[in-house]
Amino acid sequence: MPAAEVSSGPAAAPLTWLYVPADRPDRIDKALGGEADMVIVDLEDAVAPENKGVARAGVVALLATPQPRVEVRVNDVRTPYGQADLHALGSLLHGGGGLRIPKVESADEVRWIADAVPGVPLRLIIESALGLERAFEIATASPAVAGIGLGEADLRADLGVTDEAGLAWARSRIVVAARAAGLPAPAQSVYTNVRDLDGLAASCAAGRAMGFRGRAAIHPIQLPVIAAAYRPTREEIVAALEVVSAADQGAVALADGRFVDEAVVRQARRLLSDAGDR
Repeated sequence: MPAAEVSSGPAAAPLTWLYVPADRPDRIDKALGGEADMVIVDLEDAVAPENKGVARAGVVALLATPQPRVEVRVNDVRTPYGQADLHALGSLLHGGGGLRIPKVESADEVRWIADAVPGVPLRLIIESALGLERAFEIATASPAVAGIGLGEADLRADLGVTDEAGLAWARSRIVVAARAAGLPAPAQSVYTNVRDLDGLAASCAAGRAMGFRGRAAIHPIQLPVIAAAYRPTREEIVAALEVVSAADQGAVALADGRFVDEAVVRQARRLLSDAGDR
């Protein structure tokens, strides 16, 4: 059976996401004209408290026209800011990318949000030990959940983690929870050193090896690095085609001795599907 006819799991998610402050319409316009697969208009961390009302009004104006490449990160929904965001934006996002919900800690919270903004896709960001412990419960709380991910800065603070090794289990946990829930593979959290592109590339390679797919960026200069790291290489595509071809011909092993079992074929088809997304 040709690879294109085989479903290897959930629908593919964007590879590149770019955060843009919601109170900077000039940057939003530039981002929408750029190469990011999805633009995250940020009402939370990127906007000072005194500017949140003006920023929210600007997002309402932006969403008056359907924006399929726009996802809005709202404020913590436990706060008046977050509740005002839901009230103002929920009915405007049916033609867009949906809402990014920070600091999610329970399935009840997810269901409450889904009821408040019916029909809007929700991408849930887990940023605490409690949320991480409940990752699968959160991921399966509502059909409105479009994906889950980590907010690593807040999670580091909550756990008292001071190096990359301390987040290894949390990262694996979120990948497993997403897959078990039938959701797309999660995107990596942001890499905050915008000048360290070599470090970003290495971090993306490690994330891809762990099962992440794609990454959020905080500067446009990071986008090509993320895309290159997550797109299958020519060598990977050739190797996957070899596996699929051998399987279609009934072979159980390749010429170099590698077995062609079901799991290997499934992984090859998934890689070819990813390659075809771009």
